[in-house]
Amino acid sequence: MTNNDTLKKLRVALKLRDDDIVKILELVDFRISKSELGAFFRSEDHPKYVECGDQILRNFLNGLIIHLRGPMPKKENNKPQKKSNN
Repeated sequence: MTNNDTLKKLRVALKLRDDDIVKILELVDFRISKSELGAFFRSEDHPKYVECGDQILRNFLNGLIIHLRGPMPKKENNKPQKKSNN
């Protein structure tokens, strides 16, 4: 199964439109146009088909986590302070 197949299956399963996918990718500061995105969903024998790279799929999955769960809460720094011996 290719990255393109994975992206297609997630789009169908989650009922996402191209606009939704563009917004999800923007959550992780990854910019892509709708026409570039459409090239991933074409059939492999189409002249304008583009193979989906690992970076795009990884950013989509990271953005999807933020989209579904919300942003990760900031961690507080609870490290004890070192005492100075003067």
